[in-house]
Amino acid sequence: MNFEQDIRDLLSSGDFFDSQAPVYVSRAPGRLDLMGGNDDYTGGLVFESTIREATYAAAQPRRDSTIKIYNKAIEGRDWIPGFEIELADLKSEDATRSYANSSPGLRWTAYVLGNIHYLLKHYPNRATTGLSIYLNSSVPLNRGVSSSAAIEVAVMKACAATWNITLAGIELALACQWVENVIAGSGCGIMDQAAVVLGKEGYVLPLICQPCIPEPLVKLPDALKVWGIDSGVSHQVSGIEYEAARAAAFMGYKIICDVQQLEVKEEIQAGIPRFTDARWNGYLARISPSEFASRYVHLLPPHCNKQQYLEKHFVHVDPMSELRDDVEYNVLANTRYAIEENHRVQLFSALSGGSAAAPSERSYVLMGELMYQSHHAYTECGLGSKATDAIVSLCLGEGITNGIYGAKITGGGAGGTVAILAAQTASAVVERIFEQYRAMNFGDPYLFEGSSEGADAYGINVISLSDLRS
Repeated sequence: MNFEQDIRDLLSSGDFFDSQAPVYVSRAPGRLDLMGGNDDYTGGLVFESTIREATYAAAQPRRDSTIKIYNKAIEGRDWIPGFEIELADLKSEDATRSYANSSPGLRWTAYVLGNIHYLLKHYPNRATTGLSIYLNSSVPLNRGVSSSAAIEVAVMKACAATWNITLAGIELALACQWVENVIAGSGCGIMDQAAVVLGKEGYVLPLICQPCIPEPLVKLPDALKVWGIDSGVSHQVSGIEYEAARAAAFMGYKIICDVQQLEVKEEIQAGIPRFTDARWNGYLARISPSEFASRYVHLLPPHCNKQQYLEKHFVHVDPMSELRDDVEYNVLANTRYAIEENHRVQLFSALSGGSAAAPSERSYVLMGELMYQSHHAYTECGLGSKATDAIVSLCLGEGITNGIYGAKITGGGAGGTVAILAAQTASAVVERIFEQYRAMNFGDPYLFEGSSEGADAYGINVISLSDLRS
């Protein structure tokens, strides 16, 4: 995909862009969560890499107040790729959400229009003209590699540059998380947006999600390489499995706080509501595995429904998930996951060379074992799938002797992509695993290999017709 050449062609032809004005181009990759994927909303450490596949966005100021959008990546789907809307129709949260929800074919627009609403709200003196926005993407949708964060970050950065607004780093990531939480109504944590903003090719980003504390980028040992196999089974952060797992973790958190007689109260931070307490500040990850095992594990029910929970604990302390009447929540497993996964990721980071420890073959084996443990914990939380289990089983079958150290389901689970940690020399083995999995006919798989620069490293490329003529 040569996106910038597409923009030059559209400028020259005048078919979409005005030939007299510059176009601002940004790029945001998808991400692969090597470790930690589902402990971001409980304040855990995550370990994120970017992928080669990315979303590009190009924005140009208009002479009128119209927002004109075309998304080439969704041509041929049952979605509406092109439409126009007036700037005034995006000045309220309710109006922006209502438009995105007015048709199934427009549901994807929440991730675009939410950015424009955010900029109108926070920079009213600069966001004053219409925009023409053109998109294309190679990031697979609903496969657990943050297609939504890629589109949010690419569009937000391009539109901001067009209106002479500087957004970068954590500020950009938080703005895009707000869009996903508040406008798109999807309960993601901060890791997806932070990874696609701050990532760099060949590095992994450790990020403490309290709410967003990036640590120095880590370069994995030269002997190791990361792959991802998309199972072909669709994953959605808005799906019931993810929502139920998230809700169960916050049920466990509230039960623990009640036992400790800690008041849990709502707080608005960066416009995203959440609940906090005086001891752990709302983050389960601040409880150590040993403290959990000795003091709290016996207090939590393995399963609990909405009525049973509310009779004793009165309020659900997560605005991003809903308690449903017909769901049995895995309270113990999801609370334990939040605490133990944070510990696993810290160990993984130290073993990788992210601390003073020198990486070694023993370190690689232990890193792989932590990944397998994490994968099993996803299943206990209700976030596993037969397809991703099959990929992990194939990795276990190849084993350390063939250079495969570990594998785990990623992101919100319930399908999506499996991350694989293997020897640099194991490309043929990974391809064999991929082909063996393809033959099982679970879905149409995809192999991710390599990484790329995050949105901040790519920056903004300004393209104008005068440049083309010179």
